Amino acid sequence: MAQDRNLILTVCTGNICRSPMAAKLLQHALAAEGAPLDQLTVESAGVAAGYGEPASSNSVAALKKVKIDLAQHQSQPVTQELIDRAFMIIGMTDSHLDILAHYHTGLPKRLHLFREFMGPDVDVQIPDPYGQNFDAYQQCLDSMIEAIPSLLAYIKQEYN
Repeated sequence: MAQDRNLILTVCTGNICRSPMAAKLLQHALAAEGAPLDQLTVESAGVAAGYGEPASSNSVAALKKVKIDLAQHQSQPVTQELIDRAFMIIGMTDSHLDILAHYHTGLPKRLHLFREFMGPDVDVQIPDPYGQNFDAYQQCLDSMIEAIPSLLAYIKQEYN
């Protein structure tokens, strides 16, 4: 069944560390699922982002270790146009979802955290590694990879 909203938007603050990694990981996972999930588009944006900034070098390096290329990324702010296309918006922390709810209208009903579906005893926040060493970025990436199966299960259930 075709949907008007076929975008999954991952959101962080500056759109140069977390949300670009999250978007690439999720797109990679969805591509392996076949139709209709591989028809979803995944993009990333930031609640305090500018246009055209590259991804942080540590984000690029962390994804390269799992054979995913982030070198071409350019940052973008969250816009109403992106929101209007979004089937689902996934934030990295509660603050991202709070900012979206405060400043934007027409948000999709599926407004979630990346790690939200992993169960009750999990820290659902993904802290910002910006300005920290490579290990912080690796931990950030690992926390996203860990969340992918539960996130995919939710998307499968919702997008049909």
